[in-house]
Amino acid sequence: MTKFMKAALASSVLVASVMGANAANAATASADAKANILQQVTVTSDGSDLDFGTIVSGAAAGTVLVNAAGAATCSASIVCSGATSAAGFNVSGTESATVGVSTDASVTLTNANSDTMSASLTPNVTSIVLDGTDAFVVGGTLSVAANQADGAYVGNFDVTVSYQ
Repeated sequence: MTKFMKAALASSVLVASVMGANAANAATASADAKANILQQVTVTSDGSDLDFGTIVSGAAAGTVLVNAAGAATCSASIVCSGATSAAGFNVSGTESATVGVSTDASVTLTNANSDTMSASLTPNVTSIVLDGTDAFVVGGTLSVAANQADGAYVGNFDVTVSYQ
């Protein structure tokens, strides 16, 4: 036998013995692949805005609190009147799933002359288990400066809902 033949024969014996050893030690397992699809969650305004009403500022600063029911409480240094309301939102998504609710921490209200006031925001819930009739409201506390400039003030804030 030639050297080449001997080397080829030795290589084939080695390969066969290694392959045979691996086949004897092989094992197989399986697993399932799964997915749970949720309907896209949505949030929309129900048409009610956070309204602090009509305020007469005084010589001292004050606050107006609008609670989740839309009722206002004014500090003694200012006078409040008119209709007030909390902002309302509707939520839809996959029933029985839980969504988290968050808002901007505050909103800046500005008048036509660029005068500003700030309101901290408070949602009435931080999570909802969806059941098809899902809603939440956002109240807040408006800080009114002493002798706050008059005018109609408006600001915009965001709310976010996301699956937990």
